This record gives sequence, structure tokens and C-alpha cells, in this order.
Amino acid sequence: MGSNIIVVGCGRVGSQLASMLSENDNNVCVVDKDAASFANLGSGFNGSVIEGVGFDEAVLRRAGVETCDCVAAVTQSDNANLMTAEVAARLFNVPHVIARLYNPGHERAYEQLGLDYVCGTSLVAEEVFSKISSGHGFHVDSFGEFEVLRFSLDLKDNGMTSIRVGQLERAHDIRIIAFERADGRASSIPSSDSVLGHGDSVLACVRHRLIGSFSRWIQN
Repeated sequence: MGSNIIVVGCGRVGSQLASMLSENDNNVCVVDKDAASFANLGSGFNGSVIEGVGFDEAVLRRAGVETCDCVAAVTQSDNANLMTAEVAARLFNVPHVIARLYNPGHERAYEQLGLDYVCGTSLVAEEVFSKISSGHGFHVDSFGEFEVLRFSLDLKDNGMTSIRVGQLERAHDIRIIAFERADGRASSIPSSDSVLGHGDSVLACVRHRLIGSFSRWIQN
């Protein structure tokens, strides 16, 4: 059974994403302030469309936000995407929210807000589709039974102030690929003795079947 997904923005990326999701048996609703943009949707699209601003609460309710599994904000405006993501995540508690990000200088702010995002100008629809298909946030890529995740490390909720890379790897059968300090001042490829702190940004390779048990280390 497919997921209930709202795609905000029906430009090149949004229309491509909506069509990909629809073709994979998801229930898709597309929101855009310009009704003419819905002409971008392919003939295979069998979802619904709503004219309106994506961060408007009433518009999101009409689109089914209260029962949706994911909201993807992929308009051409970073501000609109951020506001849409914040409303969906904070007000409606949508379990998976993804925002398109044009300015890479804002990546740290998105991470601190706990928002999933895609940054770039090419293959954006494919990357958002991959994140939605994985069923959770923080997805970067997949290799067979493994997933590469990027996330902010949660130590406070685990009663810790620091942890060694080797300790985390052994406990969860994962591999820490790289990390960046919470203040953004240093990034490193770790050894097993490297020490991680709360809020550090971590790139890790995790077995898909172990993501559920590992998720307590990921800041939401």
C-alpha cells in the first residue's frame, strides 16, 4: 500500500517527483500557488492538485496533511520551502518532511532544526524520491542492505556527553564515515578512538534492518 504524500511546488522538480511517486502507487497531492503549473504533471499522474501557498495551514489541511506520511517542499524559494517544512513538522507533526535547499550556506541551520533536505541543482527529484522511498529522514544513499545516513548525534537523551567512534560502531554494527563538530569548525575522517560529542554531524553506514534500533542516537 502506498504512502500519502504532499508535494509543494509543481515546477520541473515537483512535477517530476509527483509523477514518480504516483507511478509507484502512492497517494499524491500537489500544491502550487500557480494553477497553470499543474500542466507540468505527466499523463501518468493520477493524484490530486490544490491551488494555494504551501505553508498556509488551511491549504495543507485541504491537501490532507493531518493524515499524510511525508511532505516534500520543492518550490524555487528557500524561504517558502523552509516555512512549509516548519509548519508541516511543528504544527502537524508530519513524520517525514523534506525541503529543497538552494543555498548550501543554510545546511547547518536545517540540521540544527532537525529538518531533512536536498541541496543541489540536478537530480533533485530523484534524491527526494529516494529519501521518501527509504521511509525515514536523514537518508543519503543506499547500497544493497546498507544505507548511508547523515544526522546530528543525540547523546543527551542517551545520558552521555561524549562517545568514542569505536564504541558506537561495535554496539550497532555500523561504520562512521566522517563527522563534523557541532560548531562547524572542524570535520574529520575518524579513527576508532575519535571522540564524538552531542550535536556533531555524522555520516554513517548502517544496515537497513538496524536503523530502528540505531535511531535513538539521531536527533529528531
